[in-house]
Amino acid sequence: MSEIRADITLGEKKRSLWNPSSMVASLWQNRELIKQFVKREVIGRYKGSYLGLFWSFLNPLFMLAVYSFVFSVVFEAKWGIGTGSKIEFALVLFCGLTTFNIFAEVISRAPNLIVSNVNYVKKVVFPLEILPIVVLGSALVQAAISLVLLVSALVVFMGIFHWTMLLLPLVLLPQLLLVLGAGWFLASLGIFLRDIGHVIMIIVQVLMFMTPIFYPITAVPEKLRWMFEISPIYHVVDDMRRIFIWGQLPSWNWLILNILLSSCIAILGYVWFQRTRGGFADVL
Repeated sequence: MSEIRADITLGEKKRSLWNPSSMVASLWQNRELIKQFVKREVIGRYKGSYLGLFWSFLNPLFMLAVYSFVFSVVFEAKWGIGTGSKIEFALVLFCGLTTFNIFAEVISRAPNLIVSNVNYVKKVVFPLEILPIVVLGSALVQAAISLVLLVSALVVFMGIFHWTMLLLPLVLLPQLLLVLGAGWFLASLGIFLRDIGHVIMIIVQVLMFMTPIFYPITAVPEKLRWMFEISPIYHVVDDMRRIFIWGQLPSWNWLILNILLSSCIAILGYVWFQRTRGGFADVL
């Protein structure tokens, strides 16, 4: 009876693989497994080091110090709005980097996700679709630590705490959907095209400098701004700075449009992953 039940369950699962509605169902059904994998991912990142998870605090602080020194002291860059202080510039920079790093972490690792977890491919009952979600969860943990440092610095050094920070989940939603959809697509594509990982690393580097993270959009010649504004995370970075640094509401028109577009990308990425997963074992 158990074998018959397993066959029926497997048949039902195969028929629903292409169904976009199964994306949400998979998240909910495997929520405990996702939590365990995210926990293991976060702890395993610093396993064996003396400072352990304390590196999660040291890394963003070191990153903030280096970029702030280079751009605000060496290049004497100014943001053009706000108080114009070096502390504010550093926090504006840090906010943008924290947002971008969520995108970069998932997109950079996605092409090798399945290849580096071959043992899971052989297990019929293992939900491979959670692997990009686990990487995203790990990236969000790191981002949460960085945002705690950001808010603490805003309160201590600038004496501000904006209620608009509560809009964080809504502002980040389009980016989360985007990286999930792209993560599923790249995780599948990385099996059939092994060179895609190297291409993605280059694209991520280009996007980092094509997104106004180290400079304001006003520093870009007006005729070229459209090239920067089509960046998939430009408006997310801009809205994050609005709600954290300047206490402004996000750009609602762009936010709604980005949520719709990112939702489509997430669904398409999930469907692509589920439709192609049947060939993973053969290639690997």
